[in-house]
Amino acid sequence: MPSTELFSPAQLTGYVAFALGVVSFLQKDDRRLRAMIGAQSFSYAVHFYLLGSMPAVAASLVTCTRAFLSLRTRSRVVAVLLIAVNLGLGALTAHSPASALPTVASTLGTIAFFWFAGIPMRLILLVATGCWLVNNVLVGSIGGTLLELFIGVTNLVTIFRLGREPPV
Repeated sequence: MPSTELFSPAQLTGYVAFALGVVSFLQKDDRRLRAMIGAQSFSYAVHFYLLGSMPAVAASLVTCTRAFLSLRTRSRVVAVLLIAVNLGLGALTAHSPASALPTVASTLGTIAFFWFAGIPMRLILLVATGCWLVNNVLVGSIGGTLLELFIGVTNLVTIFRLGREPPV
């Protein structure tokens, strides 16, 4: 059973992911958003490893890789390869529909990062946030649950702010 003690090493790494995630989704600049999501995803991978959730570890590492690669390229070939790796790792590690939620979230994130920008990207990421939220409740991630709730709210605020800006 994963530790739900507030100050266990697993939960402490979840709080680090929470802090990085908050900073990520406060970014209006897509490049900064992607870089911060990369850092947040790596800390999430450590957190889920300590919680014993291998599907979430795999999806977090793919998300981390994707976020950093998307800073350099928007190649759809790279995106398709990332989706294939993500789905392959998900098939190896997820053994129930609920445990597949991180794979769904990471796949949606890849689609968002490589095919979209601005508000549409953030809307797809909002759906991915919902998948992560349910996963985090199920695996006992305190910081992760708080993170996804906060990401959802801050992402909605950022979408609203972007929608109010005059077109460039």
